[in-house]
Amino acid sequence: MNYEVAFVIGIVGGLIALAFALIQSRRVMRFPDGTEIMRKIAAYIRRGANAYLKRQFKTVAVFYVFMVAVLAALAAFGFASPFIPFAFIIGGVLTQLSAFIGMKIATHANVRTAYAAKDSLNKGLKVAFSSGTVLGFTVIGLSLLDVSLWFIVLRFVFNLPPGEIAENMVMFGVGVAAFALFARVGGGIFTKAADVGADLVGKVEAGIPEDDPRNPAVIADNVGDNVGDVAGMGADLYESYIKSMHAAIALGFAAFGTHELMWASMFLPIALAVVGVIASLLGTFFIRTDEKASQKQLLNTLRTGEYGSAIIAAIGFLPVTYFIMGREYWLGLYIAIVTGLAAGCLIAYFTEYFTSSHYKPTRQLAEAAETGSATVVIAGISLGMKSTIAPMLIISAAVAVSFVAGGGVLGGNGADMNIYRGLYGIGVAAVGMLSTLGMTLACDAYGPVADNAGGIAQMSGMDPEVRERTDALDSLGNTTAATGKGFAIGSAALTSLSLLVSYINIAFGQVGEMYLSFRNPTILIGMFIGGMLVFVFAAMTMSAVQRAAGSIVKEVRRQFREIKGLMEGTAEPDYEVCIDLCTKNALREMVPPTVLGVATPILTGLVFGLEAVVGLIGGATVLGFAVAVFMANAGGAWDNAKKYIESGAHGGKGSECHKAAVIGDTVGDPFKDTAGPSINILFKLVSTVSMVFVGIIAAYAIF
Repeated sequence: MNYEVAFVIGIVGGLIALAFALIQSRRVMRFPDGTEIMRKIAAYIRRGANAYLKRQFKTVAVFYVFMVAVLAALAAFGFASPFIPFAFIIGGVLTQLSAFIGMKIATHANVRTAYAAKDSLNKGLKVAFSSGTVLGFTVIGLSLLDVSLWFIVLRFVFNLPPGEIAENMVMFGVGVAAFALFARVGGGIFTKAADVGADLVGKVEAGIPEDDPRNPAVIADNVGDNVGDVAGMGADLYESYIKSMHAAIALGFAAFGTHELMWASMFLPIALAVVGVIASLLGTFFIRTDEKASQKQLLNTLRTGEYGSAIIAAIGFLPVTYFIMGREYWLGLYIAIVTGLAAGCLIAYFTEYFTSSHYKPTRQLAEAAETGSATVVIAGISLGMKSTIAPMLIISAAVAVSFVAGGGVLGGNGADMNIYRGLYGIGVAAVGMLSTLGMTLACDAYGPVADNAGGIAQMSGMDPEVRERTDALDSLGNTTAATGKGFAIGSAALTSLSLLVSYINIAFGQVGEMYLSFRNPTILIGMFIGGMLVFVFAAMTMSAVQRAAGSIVKEVRRQFREIKGLMEGTAEPDYEVCIDLCTKNALREMVPPTVLGVATPILTGLVFGLEAVVGLIGGATVLGFAVAVFMANAGGAWDNAKKYIESGAHGGKGSECHKAAVIGDTVGDPFKDTAGPSINILFKLVSTVSMVFVGIIAAYAIF
């Protein structure tokens, strides 16, 4: 088979995914959108989300123009590939498009989910989950088109040899990573500023329920669910998905560059992704539940869809790997791929264990609320730290197994091609882990829709039974969102390791030799800088939420104080002011952390050299992985501990325990939705930026 031409299969797979997303979006839009008051509230949310994204795109455009000019200058002077400026633009545009489409359908699905929940729990789940599939399949569809079309252009239009194709493609993700970081950080700041402001003044100070229409920040909170948890998450996982394919393609050439299987090894990641599209599509048919379903049954329903997709994918990978890689290599690589897939499922399970209220850790966290907010915060931090054990060990085991299965020897000296074949095993393991992203992201993205649906039900005065159903869906969404973040962070670790190897290969090609030993102090310097980068980045994003939330708290207090009749329900709050404050703060605060992520590897390389950047990438990846898991799981556990108390445990809503749990949830909000999930983009961005600027670092490094 001509595997150069076979990349067309990636285009077919991408079109299948996009066609399914279109079908699902039309399915969602056929559901009724409720009463007039429901439509009015939904329009507020939709208008606020659209306004934020438009202003975000304008802000990002300034950065993009600057970066394209820099990349074009590098290309003009021979320091970078001439294709990178175009790939930067295209990657950024497609990432923005996937985020926008996902958010667009979510802002139409929220009101339809609320109205459908009036009839049954299963109907509400169906609407919310269908909207999640639109984001999931849009992300994988556009990613496959991006990778496959670029390969065809480079090979058949510009007639580049395989080595140059591999080197170009592994650097093409820089535009994707930059926008993903903007979207995650900006959306995270918006949503958590509104959420924290609404909770602190509304729940704790004023003692009014969540999503009470008297709260001026309540619409901004619902807008934030869409711009942060849908658009930001979509951009995040678009970046993870496409980077895993880029890295595996580059490692495929390195592993089989002088072998007849060279083109086949570069094509295999695309074939695996197409199998994943089909498996994810089939998995969506497993999602249905009974009207009287408990929270555990709801969780099992989504788990059946995710695990069902994984099993179908594992079965499909076997013949695909055999026919593409042949008798000599197929079995080892198949083991590596399935190892990645299994590692993703295990990380999802342990994330669920530490964040779901069905299990002991989160219930113990809720119990800590009986002695006040301080003990809740302490217990949550402890839980988050302990939750890093399983993911770190799982990723370590996955690296070892996939490396050996691919053909490497643990402890080998790397004197032959076996080390590259082992590294290729790690690369396809990352692709395997993310292969069913369509299904994983659908389960993740439905949560914010259900959250919005609950808010609309509350604000429009629907029957309490409807709010109970949407709360059940929302609580489940908190767990699936946590597992989705765990999935993204785990895959980022495997992908970043692959990107580190690609950086070393590209840097070696520039200078001919590198001193990669701990006896080289610049590597240790780079590791310290990488570790520092993670904490400074997390501090900047957390501080951004604190400042933005502070402005919302002041505004909500002002309106409660100055608008007569607001607390009595005879006057309306000014929702637009809070939305505008969140938008301005998020757009202003999202730029410095992103610039930090881009500038640090360049400056480190220019001062300390190419070897220091190796240490930086390694330090940022290892520490970033641990910190991201800690923050995401602690935040998810705080949120579900609060919801567990609201369900009636430890005194229920309005009790002192509940107030303490709200404080814990407020601390956890920027942990799980701003800083934590942004860190996994950060360390992949560092790797890609380092590769793009390797030429100028090699030429002008001081040491």
